[in-house]
Amino acid sequence: MDYLSHNIAANLNRIRKSKGMSLDVVAEQTGVSKSMLAQIEKGTGNPSIGTLGKIISGLRIEFDDLIRTPPMDSFLVEVTKTEPTKDVPGQYKVWTCFPIEDNHVVEIYRIDIEPHGVYVSGSHGEKTREYISVREGELLMEVGDSSYRISTEEVFRFESDREHRYVNDTEQPVSFMTFFVAY
Repeated sequence: MDYLSHNIAANLNRIRKSKGMSLDVVAEQTGVSKSMLAQIEKGTGNPSIGTLGKIISGLRIEFDDLIRTPPMDSFLVEVTKTEPTKDVPGQYKVWTCFPIEDNHVVEIYRIDIEPHGVYVSGSHGEKTREYISVREGELLMEVGDSSYRISTEEVFRFESDREHRYVNDTEQPVSFMTFFVAY
C-alpha cells in the first residue's frame, strides 16, 4: 500500500469513528457502498475521485482531511511490503518512506541499486541537505566534480542543490537510506 492509500484508509477510519458512525451510516450518507468503504479503510480499495468526492461531501469534510498524514505518535513503514515509488528494472528501486508532506522539513527514502546501476538525481532546491546511510554494499556518490565512496557503517552529508549521481560500480547490490532536510 502506498502512503497516499494509507493516509486515506487511516483518516477515513479515524473520522468515521470520531463521528460515532458505523460503516452502514457512512454508506447511507455518502452513497458509497459499505463494502467499498470497508475496502478503503483496509487499504485494499482503490477509490475513484468521484468516490472520494461522495465521501467528503457526505461526511462534510475537506479533501485534505482524507489525504493528509494521519495524526499518530508512531508509524512503522515496512518497506518490503510497499510498492516502490520508482522502479527501473536492472538499475534501481526507490521507496518513499516518509514524504516531505509529513512535516515539510524532512523526507526519507530507501534506494536499492543493482550492480553497475546508476541513479541520476537533479537538484532538490536551495537550502536542502541530504544525508545518506548505507545499509548494505558500497555506494559511489558523485556530487559536482567530486566523488565519495560510502560503505556500511558510514554516513555522508552534502548540499543537494545541484545534480548528483548515486553509482554502484561493484558486483554486489547496494542499499541505502537517504534523508532530505529543508533548512
